[in-house]
Amino acid sequence: MAKIAETKYYELLRAPIITENSMKLVESANRYTFKVPKTANKVEIKKAVEAIFSVNVIKVNTINVLPKYKKVGKYEGLKSGYKKAIVQLKEGQKIPAFAV
Repeated sequence: MAKIAETKYYELLRAPIITENSMKLVESANRYTFKVPKTANKVEIKKAVEAIFSVNVIKVNTINVLPKYKKVGKYEGLKSGYKKAIVQLKEGQKIPAFAV
């Protein structure tokens, strides 16, 4: 039964978002950014991060990123939107996957 829960956690955290702004958040406020499904809520995200990385989560903020219009030559359309989660960890804890 624990294996079912673990696979669910890995499906919740789709990918880390590594940009200049997200790395500034890691350095200054110990906050990490992930791409998550639109149906995920803050409690599920918190449990997933704690289970996968063995850290203590203080706070979770979520943002719905709207789809963007894109045009290349004669082709045009919308890029799909997604949900972004910003997770703050307890002081002194880190996620090694974000270390560059």
